[in-house]
Amino acid sequence: MIRLTLLTQNDCPSCVAGKRVLAELAEEFTLHVDEVDVKSEEGRALALQQRLAFTPGLITNGRLIAHGRLSKRALRRHFTKITTPTGTEGS
Repeated sequence: MIRLTLLTQNDCPSCVAGKRVLAELAEEFTLHVDEVDVKSEEGRALALQQRLAFTPGLITNGRLIAHGRLSKRALRRHFTKITTPTGTEGS
């Protein structure tokens, strides 16, 4: 399972699109997404810690992996990389 935190804000078209991308990727990967409003206390702290410039922001394993317009292709590549057992390349 891939645990993600999605930092969002109201009236954010990129946030709506990002949720749609994650919903589509959830058909391929087991995702657990916690959505956090960037204007909440937790959201502000995460945004500051991750130096988030704009929403949405996607965090996994304590690291910001994407922000703004979320790319389905880039996220698929990243999720494949982190779910593939190490040492199997070239086998």
